[in-house]
Amino acid sequence: MSDAPARPVESGGAPPTRTSTVVAVLAFSGIVVALMQTLVIPIVPELPRLLDAPASDTAWAVTATLLAAAVATPVTGRLGDMYGKRRMLLVSVAMLIVGSVTAALSESLIPMVVGRVLQGLAAGVIPLGISIMRDELPAERLGSATALMSASLGVGGALGLPAAALIADNFDWHVLFWTSAVLGVVAGVLVVTLVPESRVRTGGRFDLVGGLGMAAGLVCLLLAISKGGDWGWTSGTTLGLFGAAVVVLLVWGWWELRIQEPLVDLRSTARRQVLVTNLASVAVGFAMFAMSLVIPQILQMPSATGYGLGQSMLSAGLVMAPSGLVMMATAPVSAAVSKARGPKVTLMIGSLIVAGGYGLNILLMDQVWHFVLVSCVIGAGIGFTYGSMPSLIMGAVPASETAAANSLNTLMRSIGTSTASAVAGVILAQMTTVFGGVALPSQDGFRTVLAIGGGAALLAFAVAAFIPKQGRADGTLLASSGPGGRTVEPSKA
Repeated sequence: MSDAPARPVESGGAPPTRTSTVVAVLAFSGIVVALMQTLVIPIVPELPRLLDAPASDTAWAVTATLLAAAVATPVTGRLGDMYGKRRMLLVSVAMLIVGSVTAALSESLIPMVVGRVLQGLAAGVIPLGISIMRDELPAERLGSATALMSASLGVGGALGLPAAALIADNFDWHVLFWTSAVLGVVAGVLVVTLVPESRVRTGGRFDLVGGLGMAAGLVCLLLAISKGGDWGWTSGTTLGLFGAAVVVLLVWGWWELRIQEPLVDLRSTARRQVLVTNLASVAVGFAMFAMSLVIPQILQMPSATGYGLGQSMLSAGLVMAPSGLVMMATAPVSAAVSKARGPKVTLMIGSLIVAGGYGLNILLMDQVWHFVLVSCVIGAGIGFTYGSMPSLIMGAVPASETAAANSLNTLMRSIGTSTASAVAGVILAQMTTVFGGVALPSQDGFRTVLAIGGGAALLAFAVAAFIPKQGRADGTLLASSGPGGRTVEPSKA
């Protein structure tokens, strides 16, 4: 381990590229990666038959992607700061392509899970894209561009469900993964030809021990959250994993504070603006995912239950799709509010909109258009919140730490969504009604999850109130401040 402090180094300049083109390519890449969240949803009930494996094992096709993404996001962010953000973005896209091809060729469980792990390793594309924007875009374009890039996570998830359902209904299930592979190739070619390499790097050595420790801690934590409902929340396995996560992450934190070039600069993340934003991100991630868990289920419940609407998976996806478009349309509005009033205000407004959407959904659950309306309202709120968080993070860290800091923020949102899935699963499993001899989640159970989602949004509002007031939202506040107060001047392209 080197005792010398990591010094930012300059990368070679890139030919001038139109700002709008860079933004479009990076946003497209983010949407392609976000599609992986909903890619397998239409075929999850069929996976035991398709892969000739028990349902408890085929669930790993979803869980493995979650775990891989959680580990990969902060690691690729740090590597991007060290060796080049565009380079690591291309590595991530390559993982997506290889994983998609592996899953497309699979006929059994193990290659499918391997393919889904590789797809999960691509999760760092969105925070890397935001970091490239900070390095390459003029300040006046940065706010709207990063808002759009951050919203691409929700856009991809919303648009992916109807697209995946359409493919699954009309073609062999392998076509799902061949399609994602083709989209990955297109994204990779566009990045290679149109996106310049970031001009700011930290150099230094990669913290391998920190990477392994963080991976072990996150896997234990997220495995316990995602599988605790199946194993039992008081089972030895679940409690053991939670305990191991606490111990491993505490030791990891001690190590990160001890070494000169940590994987995650915990002193930077302890800054009030970064810390509070990350805490709010957990609540926002929870609030966003609660909608995705409830609305499709109600839409597909048999109408004879009295509260289900008897829609197909494709119809349910089409109901959710407008929310993705609303998120995209909200990005420039979010940026304008952040520019005028600061990203803290934008985050608080978005949280209130999300809470209002959940309150509306508790009252309106009888018609398909009710859910279109509600998903659009919540989508608008998510667009505001997701658009504000990169500005808050970039306004509190030096340019040389942008990718790592944004990646950690993305991870916090993922922890929120994982927790939402676990909480909703417990509630819907306990609050049931019998229909046709089968226990189904009751309407009160769905309303309870919606109420908790709204409560999470209100919690995000309350937490955001403690973020220090910021006067600008262009992400350049600390762009010239390096680690230890050293000045960092990016090279001129």
